[in-house]
Amino acid sequence: MAAGLVASCLLATLGLAPWLYLPLRFGETVYPQGGMWLQCGAAALFLALCFYIPANRRMVQLERSHRDFSMTMDDVARAYAISHDADRRGAFMLRSEFDAVRERITYLRQHPELESLEPEILQVAAQMSQQSRDIAEIYSDEKVDRAKTFLRQRQQEVERFQEQIDIATRSVKEIKRWLHEVELEEHVVQVQLDRLSKDLTDVLPQIGFQSPLGRRNVVAMSKSKH
Repeated sequence: MAAGLVASCLLATLGLAPWLYLPLRFGETVYPQGGMWLQCGAAALFLALCFYIPANRRMVQLERSHRDFSMTMDDVARAYAISHDADRRGAFMLRSEFDAVRERITYLRQHPELESLEPEILQVAAQMSQQSRDIAEIYSDEKVDRAKTFLRQRQQEVERFQEQIDIATRSVKEIKRWLHEVELEEHVVQVQLDRLSKDLTDVLPQIGFQSPLGRRNVVAMSKSKH
């Protein structure tokens, strides 16, 4: 509305649009340009409201947020997560309950991500962090890193053992293949030896020697007279 009224006044001033015609009369006095003044006044009023209402709305929201304050679980959870993470890193050293809560509240107030949170939220988050202090000690970053290092070393040992198993498996396969080749060669040699023995058995009688099949040694027979 403010933009429309200001634009109409500018166009009317430049002669591109007519002024509002609304003659006013006060007693015997007539104001023929009353419409123009009314149009300019309305434009000035709405233009002033454009600057006043947003600023006043921000102030009202700020007052309402302080007056009608209510904690949200998201803010509490975010503040608690930051405090618990710092506790796992060993940032808090005080052991008594009061000192531990106060130390955590001081840490949360100085944290750059929690500047807009109310003190009540920081206090609740600090109390929750103090109550879960034992969990933070059990699952501290140092212990978690030590456990991860131990598991990583065991995994490396398993990988090295698996590599040794792979090497042994390849060696066994190579030995089995080699044994098969040797047995095959021995079989070939045996077949050749058997064939040679058979051929020798067939040839010896023809040249005057007794076959060694029935005797232990080969004995030369007497030569023929012719």
